[in-house]
Amino acid sequence: MTKILHVSDLHFGRPAVLEQIDAIEAAIAKRSFDAIAASGDFSQRARAGEFQRAAVFLRDARKFCPVITVPGNHDVAWWFAPVGIGDERKVYENYSTYISADLEPTLQVPGAYFVGLNTAHGVTARTLTLNPRDISIIGDLTPSQIDAARRKFELAPAGDVKVIVMHHNPVAGELSQRYGLKHTSRILNTFAEIGVELVLCGHDHQEAVNFIEHPRKDVIVSTAGTVSNRSRGGRPSSYNVITIEPQSITVVTFIWDGEGEFIPGPQRCFER
Repeated sequence: MTKILHVSDLHFGRPAVLEQIDAIEAAIAKRSFDAIAASGDFSQRARAGEFQRAAVFLRDARKFCPVITVPGNHDVAWWFAPVGIGDERKVYENYSTYISADLEPTLQVPGAYFVGLNTAHGVTARTLTLNPRDISIIGDLTPSQIDAARRKFELAPAGDVKVIVMHHNPVAGELSQRYGLKHTSRILNTFAEIGVELVLCGHDHQEAVNFIEHPRKDVIVSTAGTVSNRSRGGRPSSYNVITIEPQSITVVTFIWDGEGEFIPGPQRCFER
């Protein structure tokens, strides 16, 4: 059995709710996770001080188990190089300094092989749309990124669940009715062909668990809600806990109870 904590959109800075962060840290210390996946938006404005607080959270979490991270759109200082004009070195400078220099890491623990994908590219020609609300918000994956993930998964031990960790949601949010990621159908189809069983993402600030059927491999999408005061529709903050067993994958959403802890909420179990 492999147990994963999936947390996203911590937004250290003004939106952070430190009581909730304390509760997550306590859960990490008590619940014996095999891995933690943090799917982006560690900061609110990509500021050094925000990342420094996030780095402390990650440092303390790594005392208990391995952690894999990817950047979110709030972690990208896109204004230094919109559409490639400017100093591109500064776009990920604070994330690389305080969180990880590897924007697309891998992690293997018994039962699961994780590949991180960076969907947060800032403002590029590929992410521009006709909707002004998408500027710096929308996520993207290039064919070369998908090919690199495919090669990485070739190293996964037989029987391990192949897990993608990325920031932007490939399934439309229930309240927002928006996809965070461009070209979602094509990308989810490619994930299934690669043999990905589980996608861990965030961005939408609303918890969700979706099941995508495919002839090659069905894909479970775990969207973790935000742990901050920026939850969508006034919903409570939340995170997801995934349990992988030889015959099943179970996702439980833990909901903030308003009294100092996260308690088990909705649960879905899927056959492998």
